[in-house]
Amino acid sequence: MTVSTASHEAAERRTAARALLKTPILTTNAPAELTLVRRHAKTLKQLFFSRFGYNLIVETSFARLFKAGLDAGTPTRAAQRSTEQDFTPRHYTYLALTCSALLSPTVGEQVLLSALADQIRADAVLAGLSLPDTIEQARHLTQALYLLMEWGVISETDGAIASWGTRQEECLLDVNRPLLPHLLATTLREASTPGELLTVREDHFNPEAPRRSLRRKLVENPLVRREDLSEAERDVLSRERRDLARRLDEDFGLILEVRSEGALVYDPDEELTDVLFPGKGTVAHAALLLLDALTDTLRPTAESRAQLDGADVPGVFAPSETVWEEMLLIIEQYGSAFAERYKHAPDTLIDEAVSLLNSLSLTRSVKDGLILHPACARYRPEPQKLPSRPRHVVDHAADSLDGLFTDPDSSEQGER
Repeated sequence: MTVSTASHEAAERRTAARALLKTPILTTNAPAELTLVRRHAKTLKQLFFSRFGYNLIVETSFARLFKAGLDAGTPTRAAQRSTEQDFTPRHYTYLALTCSALLSPTVGEQVLLSALADQIRADAVLAGLSLPDTIEQARHLTQALYLLMEWGVISETDGAIASWGTRQEECLLDVNRPLLPHLLATTLREASTPGELLTVREDHFNPEAPRRSLRRKLVENPLVRREDLSEAERDVLSRERRDLARRLDEDFGLILEVRSEGALVYDPDEELTDVLFPGKGTVAHAALLLLDALTDTLRPTAESRAQLDGADVPGVFAPSETVWEEMLLIIEQYGSAFAERYKHAPDTLIDEAVSLLNSLSLTRSVKDGLILHPACARYRPEPQKLPSRPRHVVDHAADSLDGLFTDPDSSEQGER
């Protein structure tokens, strides 16, 4: 094999591995990526199991990467509606009922949406659930169907899901039945409680356990706080950082950045993320402005510490009153450019902006306020490109953040 051929195959494997990290369920909706995964299935199965303890199933019509359950410190990710809002408990109820109905013996490779809806209502009655036949309930069902269509479980053959949801016009669906049993990472018969479906099952006597759990945290979390790592994981990060960085780069094209306060892995191509930040939209803009305002007001330094569950952690505490005041000022100054639903609902905007920052591990909600992680310094503004704020001077915020996310060469030399 020539060097060029070897490089080409390595690039193909990296592309396939990246596709699986981004989308753990690949179907014929992504034919190019699925073809690459099938071509390199043997190597990819070995890679994901040895690196992370993940199992990979590759079939003719789909590939399914079974990730481990969530670690306690992992920010949760809600399923998204077509409006980019989070699924509610009612949406999840319809999602579960729809999957159950699709597995019914009466459903084949095609099903009429009206018949599927009848099956869902019948299953709901058996489960003791009340699902009124209303337009609102139909919208909840259509959102569940859109998600299943995104996953490649169903596809529209004749008619449209949207038309059924608004005008009850018939729709014929194709069903990818071989994929349905593989949606859950753990079979229901193995779980006695719902929580067990999300629990990490790790053999702590396996010497690879801390390596695997560390790698999982790095590739799945936007930011890994040092206080959230076990002693064994911190030891692996310190002793094997160079090897870890090399493997992440070779396998997935990801860059490892380690600091005294924590670590993160980022994608220079900005593809392997479900949350872009800074991002578009009112909530993302308000969250970025809120970070600027809070750091400007609180003036954190590299030595700033906060209390989290009785432990002393890097960061600075922002009282709820301060968060509220700053958001009101942001709405007053920038509100004319915000979506209409937020202009007169500061509580809603605060909740969603804070939720976004928490999901990125940049902040943590605690009693009576927020804890800002030192990594917030990565998002300090360039003063000359932003309009001046009426109450604070942006330049001071940037100056106070210098050195906050400390370079490891000044703080970890004793570890390496």
